[in-house]
Amino acid sequence: MTVTLRKDAPNRRADRPPTGGNIPATRRRTVSERNRPLWLLTPGAVLIGLIIVVPLVIGVYIAMLQLDQYTIRKWISAPFVGLNNFVEAFTGTDLLHALWNSVSFAVISTVITVPIGVYAALATQNRFRGRGLVRSVFLIPYVLPSFVVGTFWHTMLQPDGIVNKILGEVGIPAVHWLYGPASYWVLIAVEVWAAWPFIYLMALAGLQSVDAEVHEAAALDGAPWWTKLRYVIFPYLKGPVALACLIATLHHLNNFSLAFLLFGVPAPTDVQILPTLVYSMSFTSLRFGMGAAMALLSLALIALPLFIYLRAVRLDTGNDSGGKR
Repeated sequence: MTVTLRKDAPNRRADRPPTGGNIPATRRRTVSERNRPLWLLTPGAVLIGLIIVVPLVIGVYIAMLQLDQYTIRKWISAPFVGLNNFVEAFTGTDLLHALWNSVSFAVISTVITVPIGVYAALATQNRFRGRGLVRSVFLIPYVLPSFVVGTFWHTMLQPDGIVNKILGEVGIPAVHWLYGPASYWVLIAVEVWAAWPFIYLMALAGLQSVDAEVHEAAALDGAPWWTKLRYVIFPYLKGPVALACLIATLHHLNNFSLAFLLFGVPAPTDVQILPTLVYSMSFTSLRFGMGAAMALLSLALIALPLFIYLRAVRLDTGNDSGGKR
């Protein structure tokens, strides 16, 4: 008896799902990761709890106490004032002014450092004689400790410092750089001088990922410099520069040491930013409850750009359809 196979009959062996050792490696790895015991996360969870969660809870509790130099000895039994410290922080202190100074300082510093860093990365991308030396010089402001940077500029910007001496040589009268309206722009200028190499490093890392074949294809097509920069190089820089902008902005918002070393505490009103205000309220005025409330408000301010960035790059676990990845 002759058995004929239909041409349209399905290949049942091919359609049969693989079992046992025939499961692809990628599928086996996915199943293994899905069934991994959660107790392996215990060491990291304990460290996060001790380093982040516990101090945060203590800070929230202190922010609701009338904790000052008179009640610090028995701070657990200090008077409970609830949200009064937060209300007074907005209505009875310079918090709003310091908030404006901090946000404007961070945004202006980031806006200035980004083009400087990207341009420096583009200038040192291709090989030329002395490129290693130039790259090393570019990194000097970034590798210097903040204490050195602040002390260095504080000394030079004194009324009898080298900056005013140089200006006097060209007929410009001495300027009080560390007092008055000029102090705000001095803070931005020094921060830009110290922070732009970070943007430079991130942009340089992004440029290393550009394939040489892409450059060759653009050259063969006769693409002009600006077109090549816009459609070939900038797409590769988008991710690294966006991440660099976020980290730089958070660093500017948190930069206490530079303002402290340049202007001292209490800082002049023109350069009173959130970190120096919290420090002054806590350790100069000795109002620890108020200082904790201001610190929590600063934490909320810092978390806002971080949340926006995480949503922008879609690092959350959800997707467009509402499912889980």
